[in-house]
Amino acid sequence: MKYGNIILEKKEYVYLKRLLNLNTYANNSNTQSSIQRLIEELKTAQIVDDINMPEDVIRFNSNVKVIAENGWENTLKIVVPSEKNVKEHKISVLSPIGIALFGYSENDELVWDFPGGQRKIKIVAVNQDENHKRIEVLL
Repeated sequence: MKYGNIILEKKEYVYLKRLLNLNTYANNSNTQSSIQRLIEELKTAQIVDDINMPEDVIRFNSNVKVIAENGWENTLKIVVPSEKNVKEHKISVLSPIGIALFGYSENDELVWDFPGGQRKIKIVAVNQDENHKRIEVLL
């Protein structure tokens, strides 16, 4: 992991904690397992001000290109749950892949339990959507 731990911007951290508290009892066991793993990662996460947030870290509204060890490749946008749209590749932060990627950075590799089984994925590119509203609007 490039930065040692996951990194979150302060306001996004607060919003994510709220979302996780509301969704701790997800019906899907895989999602519930992912949420629990993220909660554990948040205990050692680096929480920073927006001005100190590295540009290559995945946060709300980040466009992320990932490649899995099985050859699967996709570019996704990590969004708040109300904005998810699979056809537009907008993935909820509370989906297994959204939970897995949030706070990681470009070139990080991770192993995560997805609905189809455990997968190793590499984050190839992270681009921030500067024109899209940031999370403070939702707080």
